[in-house]
Amino acid sequence: MLKSKLNTARSGQPVVLIVDDEADILELLELTLLRMGLNVARAMRVKEAIDLLKAGDFSLCLTDMRLPDGEGLEVVRYIGEQRPDIPVAVITAHGNTDNAVAALKAGAFDYINKPVTLEQLRALVKSALKLPERGAELPVSGRSLIGGSPAMQQARELIDKLARTQAPVYITGESGSGKELAARLIHEQSARADKPFIPVNCGAIPENLMESEFFGYKKGAFTGADSERDGFFQAANGGTLFLDEVADLPLPMQVKLLRVIQEKKVRKVGSTVEEAIDVRIISATHQRLAKCVDEGRFRQDLYYRLNVIELKMPSLRDMREDVADIATALLARLAQVAGMAAPILTRAAGTALSQYEFPGNVRELENILERALALSDGGQIDATDLHLTPTQDEFSSEPAQPGAKWPLQDYLDQLERDAIQEALEKTRYNKTAAAKLLGITFRALRYRLERLGME
Repeated sequence: MLKSKLNTARSGQPVVLIVDDEADILELLELTLLRMGLNVARAMRVKEAIDLLKAGDFSLCLTDMRLPDGEGLEVVRYIGEQRPDIPVAVITAHGNTDNAVAALKAGAFDYINKPVTLEQLRALVKSALKLPERGAELPVSGRSLIGGSPAMQQARELIDKLARTQAPVYITGESGSGKELAARLIHEQSARADKPFIPVNCGAIPENLMESEFFGYKKGAFTGADSERDGFFQAANGGTLFLDEVADLPLPMQVKLLRVIQEKKVRKVGSTVEEAIDVRIISATHQRLAKCVDEGRFRQDLYYRLNVIELKMPSLRDMREDVADIATALLARLAQVAGMAAPILTRAAGTALSQYEFPGNVRELENILERALALSDGGQIDATDLHLTPTQDEFSSEPAQPGAKWPLQDYLDQLERDAIQEALEKTRYNKTAAAKLLGITFRALRYRLERLGME
């Protein structure tokens, strides 16, 4: 059967299985793929597709979602269970985002909307055929996730899986837990590794500049637009756009972002023409996005488009057995940057670090070690060199009373936290407005949020 269904005009070339019950769609897909130098096998039903998958080797499968004898999801699930080495993409009806999300969650590499445009089809096929084979040697990042704890092993395994799909990823975790590093590792191990990785802090962009920053603008679009400029989406074309602190996006921008994700097109400010873009979205926030939806601060439809697959980055408190190893690796990197030999972390220092709460996680650990390295005058760093913030029971065996004014720094920090939290709530978590209400600069607010572990 495979032989009768397979175009063998170019022997030795990758074979793509296309599954659709519409003859004109099959014809369009086949002609496009043949012109790309690929061989093609065709099927019009779920059973026919699965029979071909059992009998032959394929480099890619493209399947429609609605077939005469079932759903394209059956083909996706079969490939995920029996042929996980084959990337599979789905063709969905225009605007039917539920099908696309269901397919991505079932393991689909990507999706494409009808009517199928040749530009998007070619981009999808090229990305899929660049996927590294399972078990293949992957490029080594300058930084990596260290540790053998169950929480870290689980995170690493999921990152490896996510690198083989184009599905949007939503990374959760406390501030400083390595969400951007995880996003970079997903990108570097994916078929997009040779394309740009563009990180964007959504909370650091003034609301009136967001549209031009994300989508670019034409010359003369507004006062000061002296030349045409690309936005984040154009800069990330072919690669990955990492939206950090995505919960800080104002509602009007969320509407625009949702449309870009669904249509895979952007329109520059001042332009009447839309540009096709091929960008993978990875988003992250330390806030609970589901709670933001319940409070009306985040659109539910955008939440479901971003949160196709969730990756939770563990806090240092969840992997205390890894803290000493992480600290040793950070010390080596910091010492190299400083042009000095890496000091040894004593056992007492390692124990003290593993028992510390780390409200700022890895970012706080790095700051502690950088300070210790700068003040160290020997070849080792001991527990006393770390200057860890003492816990309450180190001052007194009596429990802290509500409103206690000592330790003084803890009391002042709590007052600052309360004031900032109140300002954020009053401004619906608009940091620019909160800074203005507090009478400080936006940069000063960002610094305080990070120092207090509220970022």
